[in-house]
Amino acid sequence: MTDAQNLLDEMNARSREVFRRVVEGYLESGDPVGSRTLTRDFSESVSAATIRNVMQDLEFMGLLGSPHVSAGRVPTQLGLRMFVDGLLEVGVPDDSDREKIDATLGSNERDVAGLLDRVGSALSGVTHGASLVLTPKHEAPIKHLDFVPVGPEQALVVLVFADGHVENRLFQPPRGQTPSSMREAANFLNAIIEGHTLSEVHKIVEREIAARRQEIDALSRGLVESGLATWQGDGETPERLIVRGRSNLLSESAEAGDLERIRSLFDDLERKRDIAEFLDLTQDGDGVRIFIGSENKLFSLSGSSLVVSPYMNADRKIIGAIGVIGPTRLNYGRIVPIVDYTAQLVGRMLTDRSER
Repeated sequence: MTDAQNLLDEMNARSREVFRRVVEGYLESGDPVGSRTLTRDFSESVSAATIRNVMQDLEFMGLLGSPHVSAGRVPTQLGLRMFVDGLLEVGVPDDSDREKIDATLGSNERDVAGLLDRVGSALSGVTHGASLVLTPKHEAPIKHLDFVPVGPEQALVVLVFADGHVENRLFQPPRGQTPSSMREAANFLNAIIEGHTLSEVHKIVEREIAARRQEIDALSRGLVESGLATWQGDGETPERLIVRGRSNLLSESAEAGDLERIRSLFDDLERKRDIAEFLDLTQDGDGVRIFIGSENKLFSLSGSSLVVSPYMNADRKIIGAIGVIGPTRLNYGRIVPIVDYTAQLVGRMLTDRSER
């Protein structure tokens, strides 16, 4: 059990109701919630003094805090975590939200990145937060590749997939490469990788290099390994992180310090420092995950929350992720089902396209 779950189990019905109403009031208004406000709508007849005592107990437990010298309280990060894990009621997206997300997937175009870009824009618009969409690797089987020298210290790897998709990537080959060694490396690779996806190729080539190391010219081996590094994403990742709605999050905070921390977060994301970590956030299951404030180092400086869900291919393999960043005062009950719905929709869309 987590600390939050233990605390929830220790609370009586009155304490739970006071806590729930404080959190819900704060999430709705962004303002501290006072005892008089709670007294008006409480399920039983209790005095403001009684509610104040309960709120003081909850503050002592670390679930509520007082941001100013006032009678009002707001949930702490621990309090928000306990609310999300134990008291949050999650429904389904309303028809209007679903229609806006569905509208982005109505095109039959083959450009998946462009389609996911529109999904990100729609998700940002629906949630009024900043959306993150990690586009998938291209998982079609490889048909053919070529290494093409384009300068003294640069070469181009041309990767042709069975579905007609072509990727061209520049990389720096090892010193001493010649057109002949590049042809030899391409011939070696083409003999073993046809019919395999990029995610399978790396292990296959590593095994072949180990088994036939004496047969492969040293220069060609270096080129093969350099080319593999390029495909696997060392500086030129096939994944792409799409960030939309940055202004939504910036406008949520009036504090200069907060704005600077949030700008720093988006600068990091746009430089793609943490793409791998963003995908790692989703690896522990196929459902929505919620990170509040400093619970994840990717967002600890901005004081933001992240609602994120992976999307999968037909083999139930995680190939990308979709998320929404917002202030910790997110409407979690509304945002969670929207993110979940969008991730499942994208997964089905990509599966349908791969089966055509």
